[in-house]
Amino acid sequence: MKQRVVTAVVALLIFLPLLYFGGLPFDILVVAMALIAMAEFLIMKKKLLVSFEALLSFLAIISVLVPVFWAGFLTQDTLGGSFYFVALLMLLYTVLSKNRFSFDDAGVLLLGALYAGLGFRFMILARAESLWMMLYALLIVWVTDSGAYLIGRKLGKNKLAPHISPNKTWEGSVGGTLSAVVLVGIYLFFVQNYVPQAFAYNYQTMLLLTALFSIGGQLGDLIESAFKRYYGVKDSGKILPGHGGILDRFDSLLFVLPLMHFTGLI
Repeated sequence: MKQRVVTAVVALLIFLPLLYFGGLPFDILVVAMALIAMAEFLIMKKKLLVSFEALLSFLAIISVLVPVFWAGFLTQDTLGGSFYFVALLMLLYTVLSKNRFSFDDAGVLLLGALYAGLGFRFMILARAESLWMMLYALLIVWVTDSGAYLIGRKLGKNKLAPHISPNKTWEGSVGGTLSAVVLVGIYLFFVQNYVPQAFAYNYQTMLLLTALFSIGGQLGDLIESAFKRYYGVKDSGKILPGHGGILDRFDSLLFVLPLMHFTGLI
């Protein structure tokens, strides 16, 4: 427990100031986290981090991650094409490696690059939109997780997905979403009163979206639990002692941020 607390405090002391100031320092932090997440996929697949397939994996996630405003001479079509080019190189490598690196390996790593790369890309875009937007996403995840844990401990009886995450309950899940709607709703009320242009929709619509994002965040958590169980690992990595890896800590947010993009917030 002590280790978890120390890690959390140190991580927040690094993350929160960079989040507050935004700009290039925050973007660099997000890119670093995305590359670490990609490394965690490679390790779970038992691939060497110093190898040709690892190099291609890192190029794949970078091609997904980079927003257009970083490279004004490129278009989004060009960036999308670069991901496809890396995918073709991976497929070619299955031939050159005589299937030591297989089609299945390529599929997992490319899907991992899309999943983590887009999630972290939308983190960059959310902070570029405003600090209020990024805090909104973080609060949804933090309040949902805390509410689900506390209410699940007190009232939880019916298992949500026992084959994947045996400790989660329906009561905790509903409680987490209700907690998010109430507490994040208070945040929205004050922000929309003092910064009217902070969000694209009115208060009632934002409350409905908050419930949707809260559910989405819980699905993201379950998805990560599913592939960890498939690969037989407790944590995706060890970079955060007591907390696991980057994918462990950002699994919900990697689902919430794309949903925010698809609903027109970022």
